[in-house]
Amino acid sequence: MTSADLLKKYHFSEEHAELHNGYSESTGFPNPMYRHRLVHEAMNQYIEDAYFWTIDHLRYDFGYNKFHKISDVFAASEQSAFFGVSEQRLGLQQDKASGYLRGISEMVKSLFQLVRELRIIDERLSYYKNTYQRMNDEGGMGSEITLKGIWVDQVEGGTKNAGSVYGLAQTVGFSVLPDIFFRVRVNDRGADKVPSGPQYDRKMSEIIDAIDKEVDSMKGFNEKMKEVLKRKLVQYYTWKMRTYRELEQRRLFSIKYLRQHYDTIKLYIGWIKPYLRNINRLQLDQNRMDSADLVSAFEGATVEIEVLCQKKKPGANLHQVAIFHLFYRTRPGLNYQQEGYQRGPAHTGRYDWTLRGYVWNDNQIKNYLRMKDEEDLRLLSSINDSLKAAMDSLGEELKKYLEEGGELIERKQNIEMPQRPGMFDPFSAVFSGFGGLLKGSDKAPRPKKVDAEDLDLEMKQVTGELDSTLYTTYKNYKKLHGMLTWV
Repeated sequence: MTSADLLKKYHFSEEHAELHNGYSESTGFPNPMYRHRLVHEAMNQYIEDAYFWTIDHLRYDFGYNKFHKISDVFAASEQSAFFGVSEQRLGLQQDKASGYLRGISEMVKSLFQLVRELRIIDERLSYYKNTYQRMNDEGGMGSEITLKGIWVDQVEGGTKNAGSVYGLAQTVGFSVLPDIFFRVRVNDRGADKVPSGPQYDRKMSEIIDAIDKEVDSMKGFNEKMKEVLKRKLVQYYTWKMRTYRELEQRRLFSIKYLRQHYDTIKLYIGWIKPYLRNINRLQLDQNRMDSADLVSAFEGATVEIEVLCQKKKPGANLHQVAIFHLFYRTRPGLNYQQEGYQRGPAHTGRYDWTLRGYVWNDNQIKNYLRMKDEEDLRLLSSINDSLKAAMDSLGEELKKYLEEGGELIERKQNIEMPQRPGMFDPFSAVFSGFGGLLKGSDKAPRPKKVDAEDLDLEMKQVTGELDSTLYTTYKNYKKLHGMLTWV
């Protein structure tokens, strides 16, 4: 998306200005009400003065109280010492960020295994609950047969174990044992709600008594057959009650672990945010690297800074907005500082100083900040898209388990918790860091329409003050630095 498209998306008209003698082009900025520009080259003067003098003049002399640093990018020639120092610092930040990204990637991958395990546990628990809650219908009987099949195959070992239900069926006199075992069912309704302790033992005794009565009432079978059937049924129902409680506890633990796992991912995201910001700022501007302003063999660098300065009187509806833009083409010199004996660059050279003035309301300021964020951080948003795609692929099951995990924790702590944000909040807006950086970038709100008659007087007053402020700043800067000025 070009700068013209972004400006149109956020409801701004594009500025066309004369950047070179007799040549006008689009600047990528909204069309300003007032614009002052100067280009100055001073090979023996530190150009940091141009930035701090202008900011301090607007702050202390004209009452501008809010400053938003919009952009702060630089580039350096490959053979310069400044390039080497900056790349070392960038490498350290990239190593840290890549470590956290690997950790996040592995933990997101493990979420699939956790959700799959919970899905299997829920499937198994559904069989148990059907047998405990549906005694007299086909659904309950089908679940009971399913559980008996699991017990025979996985616990007893099926036909491989001669003492299992299927193994004994191959012995003379026990061929009908599997049929009888799968069809006999005793009433164990409500066993899933019995707490541990004496009540559990009492319920187990009732089930065993019911097994004895059910098997003893069967006719046409010898006593040895009934004895084996009782033993198998007692073993099965003991296993059934014990494993149901184990699955319930395992599910509770897995949900808490899933919630903890998810919170750890969010924690890593919070940790990685400053490293990604630093990487974005330390990366060299590739467009400037290819420009004619930089030559690889020279000690050269370019720096571009943009700051939005705003001022609003109490009770007013409109802001005085000054966008201060500086483009440096410098020769950085690495000097040793007294504190810590660290090397730091001092820039001398040429700078392009521009001050643009606007009268904007709150929505227009927000739209401009969103526009610049979307323009500068489009690369970082790709990380958000990949994370969000991974989380969305897990579907509603992950959301259900996370919400259930949160409810379990709140119930245990007995604390009234505030309403939790959406589960995908950290991913729908790049690591929170990106949430603040890219919020509302999909669709910008249109500026609110205001009554022109009510704001006409305020508009004239704010416009007059803005014109005077920008021109005075421009004139004072030129005077202070020995440039030619007009009254």
